[in-house]
Amino acid sequence: MSDHAARERKTVSGIDIAPLYTADDVPPAIREALAAGPGRAPYLRGTYPGMYRERPWRIFQLSGFGNPEDECERIKFLLSQGEHGFIMEHDRNTADHLYDVDHPSVVARREDVGLTGAVIMGVRDFETVLDGIPIDKTYSHAGGGVVQHAPFALSCFWTVAKRRGLDLGKLAGTGQSDYFLTYLGCVTKQQIPTRPGLRFNADIIEFCSAHLPRWVPVSIAAYNGADTGLNAYEELGALFANAVEYLDEVRRRGRVPMEVAARGVGGISFRVSMDLFEEIAKLRISRKMWADLLENRYGVTDPRAAQLRIHVVTAGSSMTYAQPLNNIVRGTLMGLAAVLGGVQSLGVSGYDEALSIPSEHAHQMSVRIQQILQHETNLTAVVDPLGGSFYLEKLGAELEERGWAFFEEIQQRGGFLATLDSGWLHEVAHRNQFELMQAREAGGRIVVGETDFTTDISPHEVDGFKGSSDAWERAMQRLEQLRRQRNGKATARALRDLEQTCRGMDNLMPAMMAAVDADATLGEIGAVFREVYGDWATPIRA
Repeated sequence: MSDHAARERKTVSGIDIAPLYTADDVPPAIREALAAGPGRAPYLRGTYPGMYRERPWRIFQLSGFGNPEDECERIKFLLSQGEHGFIMEHDRNTADHLYDVDHPSVVARREDVGLTGAVIMGVRDFETVLDGIPIDKTYSHAGGGVVQHAPFALSCFWTVAKRRGLDLGKLAGTGQSDYFLTYLGCVTKQQIPTRPGLRFNADIIEFCSAHLPRWVPVSIAAYNGADTGLNAYEELGALFANAVEYLDEVRRRGRVPMEVAARGVGGISFRVSMDLFEEIAKLRISRKMWADLLENRYGVTDPRAAQLRIHVVTAGSSMTYAQPLNNIVRGTLMGLAAVLGGVQSLGVSGYDEALSIPSEHAHQMSVRIQQILQHETNLTAVVDPLGGSFYLEKLGAELEERGWAFFEEIQQRGGFLATLDSGWLHEVAHRNQFELMQAREAGGRIVVGETDFTTDISPHEVDGFKGSSDAWERAMQRLEQLRRQRNGKATARALRDLEQTCRGMDNLMPAMMAAVDADATLGEIGAVFREVYGDWATPIRA
């Protein structure tokens, strides 16, 4: 028997794969869900009856680097290439920790500033990023991936809209404010504790309910949990455990109908990686799990709430440094899996992501991959073309069972926030990472061009994107100019009002909007949060 034939067959999540599946492998509950068809609860076969025949998925790439002008130029380039909306990316050195560029920690790493997103110190920088972009006609994502950064990013975006005379109630877009990124996947320096973060997100949900009904207030980025190490069913269980924290808090407050809250929380982000069928099954079964959760826990059956809306970003962690042009194939296959899973929007990672943020050519290729899938393959002709596959439906049922078991374990440990505070979720993710690394080193996981088939006749295919070298210097100039030109008394008054609001019970967002409109900077707002809430007691030990 060859080594290939003798290999143990499991999904990346460790689910055994049989050599053949038959109708007998499909559980009765899955058969019942299949019979409901697309566009009907529990939505296993698709969120909408006609799916891509009526609504092609939105091409939605992450973009941003360097100076605000650089990000503006890149967004306009992507829109000109056929992107349907845009996702702003902020500089991680400043945005994640709410630091101005003159903060000592940023100064010490000034060469890195602008490498991972545009440096944005205040609403004036937002105006530069959005200059000439019709945000009233374009689906937008304002950034704010980190929980404590989201109120600032959203307030700046919405303030720009107000200054243009736009009706906030007509703006369509998405926030994020994601716990997985903040407390599981990102550097844990200077984050507010998890409970104040829950207050922030509930405030955003309530504010959008009152003023921005077309805006998705928060987007749970299970992507970041998966990229940190959670496997497919853990990603599902943790996602819904996070959603329950939001919905329980909104129900406790009693100011927003549960149908509206569920609609606001039900736009989520998944990662899709290279285990093709497991990823398709995960996306499909997530819709059933969401509909079941809402009905069983909250009595919510309203279709607009129960239809889980899924954005996917293909796994940047699956892109290799070696033989980077192979990543075009990987991006295409992961994009195909997302489409076969029935997503509403999709971003394909750049083929050079292991080297740098995407170059202009890599970004264009990511858009072209999706355009080829939409226009040259007939993928959009049939709703849920793999529905009823014995293998796929059995795999989905297994993910559902294991996902709910993981969800229940989180509940028994005190809930999603408690498992972050204790470090338990970190232990699960890091153990998975270690086991995958061991499997790769032992030859159990082949990565073409990296672990095997390493001969490359063109070892220097991609140079990587260099970005802007002056991002820190120019941000310092803008910051100094802002402090000279603004009305300092008005800024100080707005920051005092923000602090008072943080110490009280009123919704945070009106005071945040006033603060950014008064030209308060990112670091000044961060200082208010740190003064009121302190820092998260990270469970991670070096």
